[in-house]
Amino acid sequence: MSPAASPFGEAELTDPWVALEPGADPAEHARMLRRAHETFTEVGTVTRPVRAVVAESWRRSARAGVGPDATASVELADGDLGAYRAEHPLARVMPLFRELLGTFAADGEHLLAVCDAHGRLLWVEGHPRTRRRADRIDFVPGARWAETAMGTNAPGTAVAVDRPVQVFAAEHFIRRVQPWTCAAAPVHDPRTGRVLGAVDITGGDGLAHPHSLGFVQAVARAAESQLALLVPKQPAADTPELTALGRDEAQLLAGGRKIRLSRRHSEILVLLARHPEGLTGDELLCALYEDESVTPVTLRAELARLRRVLGPGLLESRPYRLTVPVECDVAVVERRLETGAVTAAATAYVGPLLPGSQAPAVVRLRHRLVDGLRTALIARRDPDLLADWAHAPWGEDDLDVWRALAAVRPTAAVRARLTALEGELAAPTLRPGAGGRRGPAPT
Repeated sequence: MSPAASPFGEAELTDPWVALEPGADPAEHARMLRRAHETFTEVGTVTRPVRAVVAESWRRSARAGVGPDATASVELADGDLGAYRAEHPLARVMPLFRELLGTFAADGEHLLAVCDAHGRLLWVEGHPRTRRRADRIDFVPGARWAETAMGTNAPGTAVAVDRPVQVFAAEHFIRRVQPWTCAAAPVHDPRTGRVLGAVDITGGDGLAHPHSLGFVQAVARAAESQLALLVPKQPAADTPELTALGRDEAQLLAGGRKIRLSRRHSEILVLLARHPEGLTGDELLCALYEDESVTPVTLRAELARLRRVLGPGLLESRPYRLTVPVECDVAVVERRLETGAVTAAATAYVGPLLPGSQAPAVVRLRHRLVDGLRTALIARRDPDLLADWAHAPWGEDDLDVWRALAAVRPTAAVRARLTALEGELAAPTLRPGAGGRRGPAPT
């Protein structure tokens, strides 16, 4: 297969996620990347031979306000780190990681690293001399290596793009990290498909080979298979789980079945999960339909179809109610906010509730959840949590969050984005209702 044409005028690698193909000169390639990195940090232009995946990551890093001389912050230490690791799902596959990658890391003077879904390093293990070198760049357990904090790097970028990726030399956004090469692959929850974190191998130029990326990807897949075996099969009596954040069609996990629901059925289940006492037909009509001409017959037909989708015994009528408690991810975020666990709430929030829904009760709940979370984030004043929200699709126009971020992380990129947002609000051509806080769009 011939290589695809590059937007920079030369052939790309056959696999764009691999940093070097066999036969390439690592030293010469590293020199060219350093020049390209200098050009980007000086004038913002990407030049040859930067791969598209790296160019996009550099741009995200710059938009997040990461500077090329940034340092990592340690968010979890001592007892907090130990408690968090013990409860993290990837703790269950650490023996597998050590078995498959531990000897490779030790013999090659590399490091095995595992991060969570927010780029926080949970484990960093390997050759003692290499670990001491890594300590000098804060590549240590508990440190945050997300793209929004440390720019382009394999574990942070793998989590950001949900793809295995290799990062070589000056492809790293932070200058202090450029002597290193790393390859990482995301690990997913076998039940929900959500990213749990990433497994990474970090070391010298010897890792700049397609085999290292393929190896770490195979290890990630083995971990997912192991997690699937470790998850106990749920008996029918187990609490069903409803996932409705960040998706237009909710998913119900019940009795060992994954059920993808239509938008209307998603709305109904979200509302019934919040009202275990049940809702009358009139209450559901008001909650679901803006159009007052919709008749009870239409609603009854929809509920009859939902009952067939769910199977017997889960949905009852008079009033309409679920026969067993259903755990909804919306309730998880709300409970964490109520107890002040803002970081945990932000972790559980993966996007607006049923963003395409116009059902009045769902729209109100969506706004209430967003307002509660963003208010807590602004009050917490954590620059990394604020940056994660501001650079998410639902937060990119949230003026109040950008102001809060500029107050605690006043980088040039953050100030420029804030100025642009404030300019948009001041423009006379704003649509009616577009002013105010410009919070995250509910749909």
